[in-house]
Amino acid sequence: MSDDDTATADPLADVDPERHPVILFDGVCNLCHRSIRFLVRYDHAGVFRFAPLDSPVGQALLREHDLPTADHESFVLIDSEGAHQKSTAALRVARGLGLPWSLAWALRAVPRSVRDTLYDLVAEYRYDVFGKKDACEVPEPEVRERFAERALE
Repeated sequence: MSDDDTATADPLADVDPERHPVILFDGVCNLCHRSIRFLVRYDHAGVFRFAPLDSPVGQALLREHDLPTADHESFVLIDSEGAHQKSTAALRVARGLGLPWSLAWALRAVPRSVRDTLYDLVAEYRYDVFGKKDACEVPEPEVRERFAERALE
């Protein structure tokens, strides 16, 4: 079996969340796409990888962590400590970006229920405010290399 066949058979063959945490995001959400561009710009070490929630990699990671594979209301961070959602995922990502973004990690002192209520409010209105695409678009080349989804190559 060639390397290409292995990657096709196992969408997680090239995914290593311990070395490169994976951010799963809504592939049609404009806010999510802007967030990914922001992360690529400020993740100077190139640590994070990205995959749409509905992609083979996204679906496999969701199943692996016993998370719902449909009706996505949160982006998900998969790292060495497991799966994280909503505000906790956002704060862990910010912590991984270094200063000044890592200062947001202090917000973990706010009760998760309060943080997640605010997160849910943004998530509920994200399409109304930021719009959405008809389909998940293939990212530009400088962003594409950071995707865990090999089907984009």
